[in-house]
Amino acid sequence: MNNNLQDAKELCSSVISLLGSSDKEVIIAPSYVHLASLVELAKGSILKIASQNCHQKPSGAYTGEVSASMLADLGLDYVIIGHSERRVYNGEDNALLVKKTDAALSQNLKVIYCCGETLEDRKSGAHFDLVAGQIMESLFHLNAEAMKNIVIAYEPLWAVGTGVTATSAQAQEMHAHIRKVLTDKYGTDIAENTSILYGGSCTPSNAGELFAQTDVDGGLIGGASLKAEDFIAIIKA
Repeated sequence: MNNNLQDAKELCSSVISLLGSSDKEVIIAPSYVHLASLVELAKGSILKIASQNCHQKPSGAYTGEVSASMLADLGLDYVIIGHSERRVYNGEDNALLVKKTDAALSQNLKVIYCCGETLEDRKSGAHFDLVAGQIMESLFHLNAEAMKNIVIAYEPLWAVGTGVTATSAQAQEMHAHIRKVLTDKYGTDIAENTSILYGGSCTPSNAGELFAQTDVDGGLIGGASLKAEDFIAIIKA
């Protein structure tokens, strides 16, 4: 929940200008109220636009909500599902995220599905099982073809917005675990071709080391994306 419309336009324009051409897939996810403007602004560039959330129902008396079909109608490419802040502040659980994932996929939107553990989960040693459970309970009803439209973002909640970052070894360990969970269900081809992003206080200073890990395919960037130069530095890493 950042930036007024003018700020959002300026940030988007700066990112496009600094980005130029790139072989990386670059996506920004602004507030709902800025989506239409930024879709228009990004036309002709390599930048893709995502929504931060969607409702699970196609339409109806759900005041204040936005459906996947409305987002698709704007020309969006992606929607983020199950972000840690949605789970914590809005009580979204894995059963609800099944419905949201299906709603997004039904409108040909690709899904960035977020998963991750709290500090308590990690200290108790439950983090591997918890993250595997989040993936299995929300995504494993999908067939292999549908899984091609899923990106997974690992968010260690203890490192989101805290300034604390998982070490590159910790990130790699969990990303490798996620890939094994996918391999066991869908086979090597799907698992190897599913992008797994790291989403926990990624900055220009640590991005290179994080992205050098075998199973870390990119980042889900929060605060550092609000400065175009920092965001571009992370992309270049």
